[in-house]
Amino acid sequence: MADILTLVQETLAGTELELVDVERAPLGLLRVVIDHPEGVRIEHCETVSKQLSRVFEVEDIDYNRLEVTSPGVDRPLLRIADFVRFAGQRVQVRLHEAVDNRKVFVGTLVAPEQVTALDVPTTSLFRLELDDVAGQLNELQFTYDQVDKAKLDPVLDFKGKKR
Repeated sequence: MADILTLVQETLAGTELELVDVERAPLGLLRVVIDHPEGVRIEHCETVSKQLSRVFEVEDIDYNRLEVTSPGVDRPLLRIADFVRFAGQRVQVRLHEAVDNRKVFVGTLVAPEQVTALDVPTTSLFRLELDDVAGQLNELQFTYDQVDKAKLDPVLDFKGKKR
């Protein structure tokens, strides 16, 4: 799997596209998740799919079907740089160990000041301004190492504007 990850990263190098994840699914499905600063369009997926098909053929990577997709609105935050990039966004964080008998928290992510996405120590303290203020906590401080899983958690309004 490390070889596939490296091949995909090399293929995307020099583009504005970012590799989010690579996963092998049942029945030979190889799923590549990409992101773009302005959002992933179908043209991005098509271009990457064509490039990777050629690269995988040359490198003799075994798969039955290739799927190139966007991470979706609930994009996972997998790397510490993701936490810096998406500061100011509403996120859901699941910690390894409970704080006040809770492991899952939802709120607005705040990154440490003077930290860039390229240079972030794993001991940096992030802050989550919590949506649920009913309990005693109204903010949570945590480090990247304390996080089990995290993802964007946008509020979607499908009703639109009333006229």
